[in-house]
Amino acid sequence: TKEVVEYAHARGVTVEGEIGTLGGIEDGHGSGEVHLTDPDEAVEFVHQTGVDALAVAFGTSHGAYKFAQEPTGEVLKMDLIEEIHRRLPDTHLVMHGSSSVPPELVAQVNQYGGALKPAWGVPVKEIQLGIRHGVRKINVDTDSRLAVTGAIRKVFAESPEKFDPRDYLKPARAAMQELIAGRMRDFGQAGHAGDYEPLSLEQMREGYAAAAAAA
Repeated sequence: TKEVVEYAHARGVTVEGEIGTLGGIEDGHGSGEVHLTDPDEAVEFVHQTGVDALAVAFGTSHGAYKFAQEPTGEVLKMDLIEEIHRRLPDTHLVMHGSSSVPPELVAQVNQYGGALKPAWGVPVKEIQLGIRHGVRKINVDTDSRLAVTGAIRKVFAESPEKFDPRDYLKPARAAMQELIAGRMRDFGQAGHAGDYEPLSLEQMREGYAAAAAAA
């Protein structure tokens, strides 16, 4: 990882690293045994590698079937994020597997021919708690897939004669746009595009070089 960081920083590119693994906690639908991020290892990893952002494993998982019931502190270890942020206040934290699996999106998929089982995702309020403790990147993918799939199924069910991809991809894009706009508001991102001046790769490279020289 350190070699990747050195290569990327020399070209003005930021690097996200991950320590710990994601998977299923309760329902066994994950990718194997789960290892939550150890705060001591997180500190050592960041200091040794120089990553810009750290993805932490605190109980989330990929996919639609994350939890069999609404997650509590026994499953979703938000205190782990708080502790890592306390020890690494200058490192951007990342939440993977953070889709909320909205029941209304699951219901729409099933209403138009789907067969998704009831499931719970990561509550928005928990993500907002993470944001208050150093989380600066949130990976949300499953919710977008649900929105797209529900919209497409609706078109196929109500207008089975349709065959032009434009007939079903247009509402699919609109559904995803609506979802993403809502998440941008939930996460406090909306309305801040003009707050920052974008940096070129050359400016980033010079910044990394200056920081390395100062160290």
